[in-house]
Amino acid sequence: VQAHRLYPPRGAGSSLEPEERSMEPPAVPEEEEEEEEEGAVPLSVAPGPVGCQLFGYVGIEAVLDQMKIKTMKTGFEFNIMVVGQSGLGKSTMVNTLFKSKVSRKSSQPGQEERIPKTVQLQSITHVIEEKGVKMKLTVTDTPGFGDQINNENCWDPIIKYINEQYERYLREEILITRKRKIPDTRVHGCVYFVPPTGHWLRPLDLEFMRRLSKIVNVVPVIAKADTLTLEERAEFKQRIQEDLKTHTISVYPQEDFDQDPEDRALNNRIREKIPFAVVGADQEHQVNGKRVLGRKTKWGIIEVENPAHCEFPLLRDLLIRSHLQDLKDITHNVHYESYRVRRLNESNRPG
Repeated sequence: VQAHRLYPPRGAGSSLEPEERSMEPPAVPEEEEEEEEEGAVPLSVAPGPVGCQLFGYVGIEAVLDQMKIKTMKTGFEFNIMVVGQSGLGKSTMVNTLFKSKVSRKSSQPGQEERIPKTVQLQSITHVIEEKGVKMKLTVTDTPGFGDQINNENCWDPIIKYINEQYERYLREEILITRKRKIPDTRVHGCVYFVPPTGHWLRPLDLEFMRRLSKIVNVVPVIAKADTLTLEERAEFKQRIQEDLKTHTISVYPQEDFDQDPEDRALNNRIREKIPFAVVGADQEHQVNGKRVLGRKTKWGIIEVENPAHCEFPLLRDLLIRSHLQDLKDITHNVHYESYRVRRLNESNRPG
């Protein structure tokens, strides 16, 4: 506010004290009011500017640095589940994803614990760190899934485990005095390993993904894709996509949850590649003077991180580099929210 609006000029003979002004707006002459009413737009609906131009540096962008510093101090949690028959390389694939031994725990270094082939879920938690960023990683393995002669309802223990994690989070959330940060054990992503048969999906695969896709983010992959030729792999992938569309199975990333055109365009490219044909390996080999992860065969070395050999880089980018936070957001805002609504409705029913 300019000074001459508050203080009268000295030569006017008035005192130096500021004059008393009313907070009410000045009266507008009737003629001006009539002119405004004819073609004026009401103030409440008048179009305003889309953005406000700043006159100088404010520092709003520093919020990103604050969030980064806070995340690096507290770390974050990520829970992944691997499902498939024995011998499809689930543990090796997880070790390849995080480039460390995270799928097995052993009391003695250098030795892996032998997991019995029973449909009893086992969760292993590690804290891994990269460039100052800490991540509490929980890997849930399902040894023995689909190995029995009668596989009826073999998905029930998996569904029960996922719902138990939702229930645990819900109980902590509805407490009167709850923790400042609720431990998150909910499954953020389920990687389902399809056997490389080269034929159609089995009824077991279809039924599992149909049931699990409603409560968790399911990412199907073709295990041990190096056993198929490129032509067989492309044909098998096309058949799986047709099966998923025929049985209306929505795997991650779901089309219903695309928020803007950029996300939709990116996810459409990913959906064209699903299921990913992957190869896992946790040993390095010498190729052209470089150490690479791969599997050594009689006719050469299959490089895991080479897109020309397999689609493991696409799976890694989806789970870690591009969609990790989206997996957590959909788990919290969609799958957990639907479970929470259902449980609260059940508790509010009379009797």
